[in-house]
Amino acid sequence: MATVNHDTIDHVTLQHLVEAGAVRGADVIGQPGGWGVVIKYGMVERALAVKRGAVRIFRHFETLVAYLKGIGISQYTVNAANYDPATPAKATRPDISERMKRAHEAAEHNKWFREQVEEGLRQANDPNTVWISNDEVKAMSAKRREEWAKQKGRAA
Repeated sequence: MATVNHDTIDHVTLQHLVEAGAVRGADVIGQPGGWGVVIKYGMVERALAVKRGAVRIFRHFETLVAYLKGIGISQYTVNAANYDPATPAKATRPDISERMKRAHEAAEHNKWFREQVEEGLRQANDPNTVWISNDEVKAMSAKRREEWAKQKGRAA
């Protein structure tokens, strides 16, 4: 009788085991909200896990099938006894949602910034661009500040 070990196995290790021909089977197990997979190799059975070590749950059976075929496992048994599509596989993570939102905002800002730099470089190389010296800009700014101060003095 095989020894059952409830530890997990990650994608990279599974990939190496498949390449070495060491995998002797796989069981797809129905879970609330999705599907897990237990890999059999040697005298142990281990659940496929995500990077953090938690058991990986595939929400869609087709996604699991594509994953297994892609890694080189095309035959497996399916146990759907505990499968319940109405139950979510896990609670949502608002922290991940917020982190993804910030990542998308950062990517958008990065895109905008790069476009601004490209436009600046195009203008710098345009022979029709009129350049103003730093001293002229400082003088124009000082004049503008004086005018604002006078306007503020009249309004008071």
